[in-house]
Amino acid sequence: MSSTLRDTTQIALLLAVGTVLRIIMPGYGAGMKPDVALAMLFIIIVMKPQFRTVIIAGIIAGILAALTTSFPGGQIPNIVDKPITAMFALGMVTLLKNRIPDAAIATLLGAVATVFSGTMFMLVALLFVGLPAAFGVLFTTVVLPAAVMNTISVLVLYPVIKFSKNVVESTQRV
Repeated sequence: MSSTLRDTTQIALLLAVGTVLRIIMPGYGAGMKPDVALAMLFIIIVMKPQFRTVIIAGIIAGILAALTTSFPGGQIPNIVDKPITAMFALGMVTLLKNRIPDAAIATLLGAVATVFSGTMFMLVALLFVGLPAAFGVLFTTVVLPAAVMNTISVLVLYPVIKFSKNVVESTQRV
């Protein structure tokens, strides 16, 4: 299997797992719920920090999020938010690469980029469809808990995914 096909398959699987997690995650408070699919997007960005890969993964993540959103009118905010968040995360990775370990970068993205994503989502939702509660209330009750959840998710999942990728690559060389 070529490395391009292997990478594309891995990215598709991570986005699929993220989408399934997003679907089964219970919502609360007027359809708002943490977006754990972001954790998978951040892992993709750390593992494959190329512009083309990141923008495509961000667009696909936005489309998948739009198709599975429980937020009334959340389709447009998801489609706008995910590619912008992906580019923001790529910027962070580019700045931090070769300065701190990739696992630390991934964990940092889990926190910072989730807050960025949640803020972007709510601003776009506010502009197009309105918010079901005050911005500050939603930020405190949805975005911050999602940032904690995604930070923990990335902290746990990144080493496992990286290890499995290394195992697959080493068996391909044999």
